Amino acid sequence: MSACLGPVNSLNTMTSLLLRTMLLGNLCLRLTASQASSFPVFLAPPAKVRFDSVDYKNVLHWNPPSNSTTLQYYIQWKIYGEPQWLDVEGCQGIRNPHCDLSDVTSDPREWYYARVHVSSLPASKSAWALSRRFSPGWETKISPPALRLNVTEQGLVVRLKPNRSLVQKMHKKLHYKIYVIHADGEEDVFEMDCCSKQLDLNKLHPRTRYCLQTQTLIPVHAKTSARSAPRCATTL
Repeated sequence: MSACLGPVNSLNTMTSLLLRTMLLGNLCLRLTASQASSFPVFLAPPAKVRFDSVDYKNVLHWNPPSNSTTLQYYIQWKIYGEPQWLDVEGCQGIRNPHCDLSDVTSDPREWYYARVHVSSLPASKSAWALSRRFSPGWETKISPPALRLNVTEQGLVVRLKPNRSLVQKMHKKLHYKIYVIHADGEEDVFEMDCCSKQLDLNKLHPRTRYCLQTQTLIPVHAKTSARSAPRCATTL
C-alpha cells in the first residue's frame, strides 16, 4: 500500500515546490519595480546656456533638453572668483527657457557666471549646465535711438528717444550721431550729447526729400551701435 502512495507524495512535493518558486519570483519582481521607482530619474541638462545682452538688459537663454515634457528650470548666479552660488529671484521653477538676470548682473565692470538645471516632479532632475563667463560692459550690444521727424516751414525737427534701460545705466556717457542723407547720397553728420532734446535742421532745400539715420556712441567704453533704419521726409 505504501509503495502505491510513493509517487503521489512525490508529485505533491514537486507541485508545492513549483508553486513556492512562482510566488517567490512574483515577489522579487514586485520588490525590484518598487525599488526602481524609488530612485530618481536623471534628466538631460539644458544645452547652450548663454547670455543675450542688449542695452545692459542681460537675459539668460538655454536650449531645453530633447526629452523635455513638463519641465521646470532653476537658475543660479555668481560673480567670477566668488565661491558661492546664489538663487536668482523670479527664476526658480519657471517653464520658459530664458530669464532676465539684469538685476543681479548690473555692474558693467564685473564678470559673471550663471547655471541652470531642470526638474520634472516629483524626483527627476538634471545636472547643472554652466554659462561661459559674461561681462555686461564688454558684451552688451547697444541700440540706436528711435527717431521722430517733424516737418516745419523752417526745415526739419529731429527728436531722439533712446532705450530707457540704456539711459538709466549710461545717461551722461551717451552721445548720438544723426546722419542726414541727401538725394545724391551725400551725408551730413550732426552730433548730440546725452542731454540734448532735439536738433533743428534749417539749412535744407525746399521740396526736397531727406532721409535720416541715428547712432548711439559710448566713447568711454568704445561702443558704437549700428545705424537705425532710415526715416525720410520731404521739406515744404
